[in-house]
Amino acid sequence: MAGFYEAIRNVNGIIFDIGAGSGILTAFAVPYADIIYSVELDSNISQKTQVFLSGFKNVTFIEADAYQVEFPQKADYIICEMLDTALIDEEQVPVLNSIIKYLKKKGKVIPKGIINGIEPIYTEIEHIIYQENSNTLSKTLGPLNIYSKYDFRNRIEPQADFNLKLMISQDGIFNGIKITTFTLITSNIICGPTPMLNPPLIIPTEKLEVKRGDIVKLNLSYLMGGGLYTIRTEINGISSKKG
Repeated sequence: MAGFYEAIRNVNGIIFDIGAGSGILTAFAVPYADIIYSVELDSNISQKTQVFLSGFKNVTFIEADAYQVEFPQKADYIICEMLDTALIDEEQVPVLNSIIKYLKKKGKVIPKGIINGIEPIYTEIEHIIYQENSNTLSKTLGPLNIYSKYDFRNRIEPQADFNLKLMISQDGIFNGIKITTFTLITSNIICGPTPMLNPPLIIPTEKLEVKRGDIVKLNLSYLMGGGLYTIRTEINGISSKKG
């Protein structure tokens, strides 16, 4: 919240808050914006949010699916806090793809984008799980590899497909990967994963015995906004660093 607050203090003009939730980010923007369109689909949440925001004269609250809203103006800023590790289990990408046409030419999105990294691991977990605390049993076998970066001002292809090479830095059993997402709230404000914001994602894979210097070739695919069940991994081979 501190990072978003710092970014929102610099907004002005016409603001969209997409997936407003409790309305806290809309409230942050009230002193700086001319007009704010605050959109929330969930009727259970929106009833309380509408009451919370009703006292702000420059806020127009819309209970609707953002895909279907026809905004009467273009935005100087779009705020969209529907964040998730690698954007797999949240609809930020398809939502932004549908409304980016409303962003002015020099407009900005908060957050600005994300950076995704991946590490080879050994894990005792047999299913996909968020590493929300240190009790999730895993051991890192190699360095973090940055495999993708996204700028939310541009349309993003939701279907992600990567052929990756994971360096192994110690002997052991490789049977999983860990995805870590860093959020660029602005160019100068970067938030790492926390239990509340994009905790690392543990994904089991096939099991391999590996040695230091090995390179595991892995295909990783998923649908951003499609849910964790869309994740697929396939090991395409293993080679030594010398080879």
